[in-house]
This record gives sequence, C-alpha cells and structure tokens, in this order.
Amino acid sequence: MELARIVARHSGMKLVAAVSDKWAGRSLGDMLPLGGMACDVRCVSQSEASSTFSGVGVVFLCTPAEVSIALAGEVLAAGARVVDLSGGFRLAAELYPRWYGFAHGRPDLLATAIYSMPEVTENSSALRTAGLVANPGCYSTASALAVLPLLRAGVIEREGLIIDAKSGTTGAGRKGNEEMSFSEVEGDFRAYRVLKHQHTPEIERALAMAGAGSAPVTFTAHLLPTRRGILATAYGRLRPGRTGTDAAAAVRSFVQSRPFLRAASPDAVRLQAVVGTNRALMGADADPDRTVAVGFAAIDNLVKGAAGQAVQNANLMLGWDETAGLDSLFGSMP
Repeated sequence: MELARIVARHSGMKLVAAVSDKWAGRSLGDMLPLGGMACDVRCVSQSEASSTFSGVGVVFLCTPAEVSIALAGEVLAAGARVVDLSGGFRLAAELYPRWYGFAHGRPDLLATAIYSMPEVTENSSALRTAGLVANPGCYSTASALAVLPLLRAGVIEREGLIIDAKSGTTGAGRKGNEEMSFSEVEGDFRAYRVLKHQHTPEIERALAMAGAGSAPVTFTAHLLPTRRGILATAYGRLRPGRTGTDAAAAVRSFVQSRPFLRAASPDAVRLQAVVGTNRALMGADADPDRTVAVGFAAIDNLVKGAAGQAVQNANLMLGWDETAGLDSLFGSMP
C-alpha cells in the first residue's frame, strides 16, 4: 500500500500493474487514497501475476519470502528487474532453515542478488546492472544506522553489541489475529521472537558488508502500541579515550552527503520526526566512566524501512537521483 502511494507520485515511474488476491478485480483508486492514473489500475490475482511482468522495467515484490523466491525467476525471465521487499534474498542459503524455517528454493538466484541498504552497503555501482535487489528489513535498517557511525569512527568495539528496537504494529502486516488486535496491543509493551528474530543475522551481514567486521549481535525486538515507526537503541563497549563528544561527532560526520539521514541529540530522536518520510533521525552519546556508548536511529518502518528504501534502490538501479519521488514525502507532528 505504501509502495503504491510512493510510485504513484514518482515523476519517473508509472504504476501499471498491481497483484493482490484480496483486491483482485478492484481498482487501486477504490482501495487506496491515490491520485492520477494509478487510481485506474485494476488488481489481478496471483494466478495472473506472470501476465503483468512483460514490458515493465521494475517489479516490486511485497510478498512472503517463499512467494518472492518463486516469483523472482519468472520476473527476470520476462525481462524485468526485481526489488524484493521480503526476506527471500537477504541471507546466505544455509541460514534460511534456522531463521526462516525453510530451505531456500533458488540458491542460484540468491547468489546473484544484490543486498542493498544504500547508506550502509554503499554499492550503487553494482545496482546499476543488478537484476535482483534484496531490500533490507525495517529492523535491520534502523539497527545498522544506530550503530554503524560509532563503529566506523572507532568509538566502540565490534564485539558485544546489543541492539534493542521497538516497532509499531504495522511491522506485523495487516492480517488480523487476536494477538495484534487493538484490545491486546493498546496500553501494552512486550518483546517478541527473543533470540530468534530473522533480522539478527541480517544486521550482522549489513555491518560486515559496511566494513565493520564480523561478530555476533544481540538483537531484541519489541512491539509498541502505535501504528508505525521504529526506534533502535544500540549499546557498545566504548574504546579507551573516547567520549560522548566523539560519539556525537561520529553521527554528524556519517550523515554528511546522505540526503535522508539527519543528526540530532539523543533526546530528540523520535518517531514523530520521521513517520511518513524516508528519513532516518540519528544520535549518539557515551559515558567514559561506564565505558559504554549508546547510538539511536528512528525510521518509519513502512517507508525507510520498506517501500521508501525500495524506491531508493530502484532509483539507483535506474541511474536516477536516489531522492527521486522520496524527497517530497512528509509526515506530521505533533
């Protein structure tokens, strides 16, 4: 839904097809608050999906991981390029049974997929020729942004990283169940998938690809009683001689020339400042007496954590400015 909203307003893209079993036969304008020609696009069912692939430039897959794995080959065979928003192509094949609960069905495609978190992996040249791009997870994006500036600047050690992240309910999708009902979520706060969350190895991979070394990360996800947004808090062991001034300076340096990143004091890193946008708000501080540094990042899980970053990746694939269609997004506060 968020991807349709962004693509419909993108000056370089035309939304020509939408696939949904739930909405099959209905126009997007009847289901979403869209404007322009996108309103008239009629949804087709998954059984008709392959008929929509021919003649298009990019297909965005917002499907479950197993479905994305099955569809990606069909899209590529039709001559289109793929940006996959699922977890289908984010990890090494041998990690899927443990973290996703299934054996990867297309290791051949997985070997060619480019994992891209633009401000972290910095592989825009590879994206220009990529046929299949794995879009990062929302928690992975916020977590990597919270900790990478401190690692890059040598403020903290790579070993012993702890990341505590909280997300709104949209991170669980739209499928209704008792656990995600208003009555269960409102006024509550809890951790989930403790030590089993599939974004844990993805965070580790993103940091390794960013040149921050390989070591385990302890990651815990929490559910906030709000609709959207993620706040990630990362704790690292402060290196000798480093201070809070160094931590804050690391964030300010990291966000330079990265149009969607903003530096702020830790107390100012909040969801309202980013919801509805492709921005990430980041901050950091340190306590030499306790030898600890803390990094923060806030993003909209549906935009920078998913659809917005997918469009950002598509922009880079097509050789456009990465801000195209994204710099005009805005939220509201308070």
